[in-house]
Amino acid sequence: MIVVQEVHDVAGRDEDAFDLALRDTWAPALAESGDARLVWALRQAHGTGASYRVVTYTAVRSARAWGTLAERIAGGDLRAVVDGLDRHRHGVNASLLRPVSWSPLQEIDLDAIPEPDEAAPASLFMEDTAWPFRERLEDYLARAGQLYAGMLAEGAERGTALLEMVAAFQPLWGTGPWRQVVLWQRVTAPERLLAMLSKEVPAKFRVPGTWMHDALELRDQWESRLLRTLPWSPLR
Repeated sequence: MIVVQEVHDVAGRDEDAFDLALRDTWAPALAESGDARLVWALRQAHGTGASYRVVTYTAVRSARAWGTLAERIAGGDLRAVVDGLDRHRHGVNASLLRPVSWSPLQEIDLDAIPEPDEAAPASLFMEDTAWPFRERLEDYLARAGQLYAGMLAEGAERGTALLEMVAAFQPLWGTGPWRQVVLWQRVTAPERLLAMLSKEVPAKFRVPGTWMHDALELRDQWESRLLRTLPWSPLR
């Protein structure tokens, strides 16, 4: 499975029109072949970054299926559909991602994607993108899988977790920065976000043996986005 992550820089006045074009034109066109489905559609929460940003995650069955899809977009039947999206956005950046070995999500059954339920409550996701130091990528992946993902799992067992690790991705070679890791996390306790945003990380979470401390040996830069699922997003 390949996941295409797209960050859409939407024209502010066309926000609703872009959402409709994604839902009513782009998502159905992707699904026609059976080899690709738009699985998450999210809006970046206002006040947490650039304005009018929409992020989509599209699952593609294989590299061959992605190649066929790319040809259809470049000059085939999907070109007009993409042009329709372009009418409502300033631009788009895309990356091809694959799950790392310890990612909870490894495959998505494209034939079992649920129909959108617009009555279902929205979900919040925290998307963390990190850039490990030179020659420390494999070390970072190993420690993130053991220490960070383990910490989230322990928090879930105790009922104290803020986040749930849904997936962890790396860009495919030639399609994005090689030393980059994307942690795709569902916010399970939104009421705890305020404490995280308004207070410094407690000292007990920054001592040796904790992720906030030990990860500094492997990276010291990352960025986070808070993303809210659109009402019609197939997955929440």
